[in-house]
Amino acid sequence: MSKIRVLPEALANKIAAGEVVERPASVVKELLENSLDAGALSLEIDVESGGRRLIRIQDDGEGMTPDDALLGLERHATSKLQRADDLMEIATLGFRGEALPSIASVSRLLLETRHESRESGTSVEINGARLAGVKEIARSRGTTLTMRDLFFNLPARKKFLKSDSTELGHIVNFVTQYALAHPEGRFVLRSAGSEVFNLQPVPVQRERVFQVFGGALLKQLVEIQSEVPVFYSGDDDAGEPGGHSERIRVHGFVSKPEVHKLNRNSLYFFVNRRMVRDRIILHALNEAYRNILPAGIFPVVLLFIEMPLREVDVNVHPSKTEVRFRHQSLLHDFLRDSVRKALMEARPQTPFPAARHARSAMGDSPFDAPPAEELSFPGTVSKASSWSEAAP
Repeated sequence: MSKIRVLPEALANKIAAGEVVERPASVVKELLENSLDAGALSLEIDVESGGRRLIRIQDDGEGMTPDDALLGLERHATSKLQRADDLMEIATLGFRGEALPSIASVSRLLLETRHESRESGTSVEINGARLAGVKEIARSRGTTLTMRDLFFNLPARKKFLKSDSTELGHIVNFVTQYALAHPEGRFVLRSAGSEVFNLQPVPVQRERVFQVFGGALLKQLVEIQSEVPVFYSGDDDAGEPGGHSERIRVHGFVSKPEVHKLNRNSLYFFVNRRMVRDRIILHALNEAYRNILPAGIFPVVLLFIEMPLREVDVNVHPSKTEVRFRHQSLLHDFLRDSVRKALMEARPQTPFPAARHARSAMGDSPFDAPPAEELSFPGTVSKASSWSEAAP
């Protein structure tokens, strides 16, 4: 008798959900991405008990038709890919068709939606991947997803969740990052009915940073804006046409050396407005701050990298936060040099010493350089070297 068996669909869905739904914040991330892909400009997030009891996300996106509402709960059903070649140029935040069915398999999910072309909406209720009901409802355009009792059918997994405050902290972090990447949107987060924050739309990135971090920190941030061309000399294995160039751009903010943290929680990286965690970007930042900050000390960084879609592969992990770059060395050096240049230009200028000027009249060279300590940034950690030593 064969030892190998095909797993039941319900069990397979629970296993697959483990890759996508790690904790309540993972649910918020996946649902936010779906809302943003649907063109939502207003998002309201309500949570209870750190998200384990309730997560509700309401948006004003384009919504779904009744057929799409049902198909969206099937595994690997998506409107964002049509053929294999589309994986080379993914422009949306979601694309795998795994989020909704994975969430539905480990919770009690209620989907309420209305497409802009329909006069009425649709309500679909799922309990642990089992369809509990479908009905027609009256509602405004957009989608509301309500998830209750996360991991109710996986008690062992539920035990690994942290305290409500810790889980809420992860949710706040995710919502904050997407709010930073989309300043044109309205983001409201409530916990047990109490408003955590209410971020209204703003026209420029700097104003969103002010909303999130406040004016005191904003004054200690250095703005970055730079670009580098990517040349294609001939057709390559990826089918990239030759004889033209495109550009990789970076903009955002990095902190002066006197503003630093003991962990990486204040490092925010976005590639084509997708939140990512990447060792190439992190190493480039470490190199930019070498001899400015000591090891184990981290700056506050908010970087937005824009590049041709073919330059980055986002189909690496179900969480979609890991990416691979085609030109890793180019991106690494470009980020390192851009950050280092901005920091050097923002360093305080030491006034020419009057005593030195007086001595020059008596024969000393007026071009004698001031001591290195006069060029150091006030407030820098004591182990950090002077800015003059850190110059590229």
